[in-house]
Amino acid sequence: MKKITTDKAPAAIGPYSQALEAGNLVFLSGQIPIVPETGSLIEGDISVQAEQSCKNVGEILKAAGLDYESVIKTTCFLSNMADFAAFNEVYARYFTGKPARSCVEATLPKGALCEIEAIAVRE
Repeated sequence: MKKITTDKAPAAIGPYSQALEAGNLVFLSGQIPIVPETGSLIEGDISVQAEQSCKNVGEILKAAGLDYESVIKTTCFLSNMADFAAFNEVYARYFTGKPARSCVEATLPKGALCEIEAIAVRE
């Protein structure tokens, strides 16, 4: 396995890696809407937070030499399922390849409104 790290996405806030590559798959840890430069949760509604989470995923993909089109599966967590439509609007701009996805309601770290984890494939 190979560890993937970048300072352009939030550092892990626990005993885990931003991403691990195993074979031709890259597994990204969940990304909450933390601004990498400050280490703080971005202020704003679900659209603002979804945008930051998507950007964080993108930076880790870039560090692995991949992009959003390489993503084959995401798991999305929302603190309130009532935010589903607004979250989807932002998500759809980034994950244009329409990877497989699960979306569930959960209590998230630091009071985040959303979190996105992903699995990407290196072809």
